[in-house]
Amino acid sequence: MQSNSWKPNRQSELPLHLQIKRHIREKIAGGEWPAGTKLPSQRRLADAFGVNRSTVVTALDELAASGLLEGNRGGGTRVVSGAWGVLAAAKPPDWNAYVRSGSHRPNLPAVQEINRAEFLPGIIRLGTGELSPELLPQAGMQRLLRTMARRTSPSLGYGEPGGDPQLRELLSARLRGLGIQASPRSILIVSGALQALQLISIGLMPPGSSVLLERPSYLYSVPVFQSAGIKLRGIPMDAEGIRTELIAPYAKASGGALLYTIPSFHNPTGLVMSKQRRSKLLDACAEISLPVLEDDVYRDLCLDTPPPSPLKALDDKGLILYMGSLSKTVSPGLRIGWIAGPEPVIDRLADLKMLTDYGSSQLSQWAAREWLASGMHEEHLDKLRRKLTQRRDAAAALLHKHFQGLAQWQLPAGGFYIWMRLIEPVAPRVLFEEALRQGVLLNPGYLYDPEAADCLRLSYAYASPEELKQSIPILADLIRRLSGQAI
Repeated sequence: MQSNSWKPNRQSELPLHLQIKRHIREKIAGGEWPAGTKLPSQRRLADAFGVNRSTVVTALDELAASGLLEGNRGGGTRVVSGAWGVLAAAKPPDWNAYVRSGSHRPNLPAVQEINRAEFLPGIIRLGTGELSPELLPQAGMQRLLRTMARRTSPSLGYGEPGGDPQLRELLSARLRGLGIQASPRSILIVSGALQALQLISIGLMPPGSSVLLERPSYLYSVPVFQSAGIKLRGIPMDAEGIRTELIAPYAKASGGALLYTIPSFHNPTGLVMSKQRRSKLLDACAEISLPVLEDDVYRDLCLDTPPPSPLKALDDKGLILYMGSLSKTVSPGLRIGWIAGPEPVIDRLADLKMLTDYGSSQLSQWAAREWLASGMHEEHLDKLRRKLTQRRDAAAALLHKHFQGLAQWQLPAGGFYIWMRLIEPVAPRVLFEEALRQGVLLNPGYLYDPEAADCLRLSYAYASPEELKQSIPILADLIRRLSGQAI
């Protein structure tokens, strides 16, 4: 819950506490803060309104006296269940009960807080898993769209269930270049890779089954499979990737119905699964007929040596569903991703997608199709890799300078992320909050592995070189202080 950007008018004759009281009362009366809603802390409200805490306390006390709010020791302040009875004769619906009853799980509280904090002014986003706006092909896309508008008109109606036919033709050709044989008929256009995960969770997974995955993994940070009643079972990794000798016993013990893996520039560790390990993974999964979902959205972001061929290119038994996306290379806002796999699976997912949103945006697919067909994509990737390499190397130099003796990490060969493990323990929540107070937004390791409280996912893709130079020393000093190593 947010108090929004409203601030009391200091030029008004009405005292500040009465302005705050009226503002909160209007929030309650308008239904924005329904019964049961927990208000932010007094300190956060004071910061948001730009007043002293005592001013907020006075306003809250008067609202409590009028029966609108109720404070519990240690439980914060809430809008009481009878609040609407004070404002109107009819008792309103308890919207909080509806919110709690939804079947889809909410984001983790830390993820919700990160999502809100990302748009605060002056924040350095040191963990964000997307490209900085200055790395996106704004000018090239603008030129392309102008040219397209003069030459042809996009379809403004619904499209085919599988997606734009010409876009699927282009993707089929790109996949052939990776050694993957996937006809346009066996490719589904989705609204980003996250939608692919959702469709798979509700359309292919047996209730009560488990997804096997690397530990740590991006999948722990989004409740897609858990919302469908499916458990996640993490398998340890080593320097070459997931430990394949554990796949069969973990699958047997947990009812594993699918293996999810990010073999190239893994999120969050940045690791690349070795060629030998990829072969062992396929053998292990083939032996127990375990399907594999290969998330390959970072493949084009190789900064040093290109990664080995995709698992899908080595698949001669039809085990692999393959996911790709333009979100990590061209535009997260286009919301264009794809799944390649056996035709019956693609048909099933396409049918579910039609039930969900009746097809991805025709305008986005039109733009993606023209972008890939123009030849601008490869030119953009070359520039992007050079710029990401510069940022990664700058981040590595700063870590070497400021984090020696504080943490351990490996330099990734591509992707966005440096996975950093702290040597001395620091309370992760305290670190997150203290860093945020100093204008640095972190992605704690426990988002990707419940047992990785001593880790951080650092991204060099979003923060500018200047912001990296500013924020990494701040983070190092903060860790030294919190771990008792400050000089």
